[in-house]
Amino acid sequence: MNKYEMSILDIDTTKEVIEKVISLQEFPNVSLLFGSYNKHIKLMKDAFNVKIVARENLRVYGDRIAVERVFMVVDCIKNRILQHNKISESEIEEMIHSFIEVHDQTKSKNKEDIFPVAPRTPGQRRYMEAIRKHEIVFAIGPAGTGKTFLAVAMALDYLRQGDVKKIVLVRPAVEAGEKLGFLPGDYQEKIDPYLRPLYDSLYNLMEYNRLQRYIEKGIVEIAPLAYMRGRTLESAFIILDEAQNTTESQMKMFLTRLGVESRIVVTGDITQVDLAHDERSGLIHAQKVLEGVDGLCFFYLGKEDIVRHRLVQKIVAAYEKDSSLSHRGVD
Repeated sequence: MNKYEMSILDIDTTKEVIEKVISLQEFPNVSLLFGSYNKHIKLMKDAFNVKIVARENLRVYGDRIAVERVFMVVDCIKNRILQHNKISESEIEEMIHSFIEVHDQTKSKNKEDIFPVAPRTPGQRRYMEAIRKHEIVFAIGPAGTGKTFLAVAMALDYLRQGDVKKIVLVRPAVEAGEKLGFLPGDYQEKIDPYLRPLYDSLYNLMEYNRLQRYIEKGIVEIAPLAYMRGRTLESAFIILDEAQNTTESQMKMFLTRLGVESRIVVTGDITQVDLAHDERSGLIHAQKVLEGVDGLCFFYLGKEDIVRHRLVQKIVAAYEKDSSLSHRGVD
């Protein structure tokens, strides 16, 4: 047994036990993950009542929700190290304990299939709180801040708790600065590339077979924005992604689909508008005309909330600096 290896203990066979392998091949610093004398691994094992075998990878055994939480904790630790090239023991313990709190809340509700997603930054935490408090939330910020992913996670939570009956995910079918020309296939095959990021978010949060059943039953609907015209969506959690690429009239049309017991989250990055030069962004326009409307919230995420690769933060900062210099007339 090497210094990163732990033995698997007896498993409670009265519950359904699953195994998940967490790859450590590209983990930036395995010693930080494990801690001195495997302290952090032991803490996760005790906190979530799972069994862990750690060699080249982590093999985690336990009930589905607990195993998923271990996976998310490891992912949070990895992203923090990638962003800052370091992480303290107290930060790791705080991450673990934040998931313990979610675990305890879930057990008290006795709903095993609630999928917990913990915010990774203070801004993300406030964003999730804003979704709970407002019927319409506009989330505006750069790429990688979790705008869409967290909104989808919240939507699934609302669905599984019975607060809504369906989830509707919407995107404008706008090409990102290039003309793709004729696309082969039927209409669904033509629009699928535009909707793929929404599918990706769902697949990261749900089992494939369950998601397919939800789609077949109409519990989860993924559609281009044009499909929303003329509809009223009641008891639904509706997400409009890439909203910077809506026109003013499209944004008005979409927002007026809101029905009884529904809520809307609109996400977008106003620095990446792909509309034609003679069209104005509906998201930018909405900031002006809807300011101060009760029950509606504009929430802004910044580069400090980016949880992708650490270079994404630097790239966003560089483009912000270039934009600032251009506005001041500096080439």
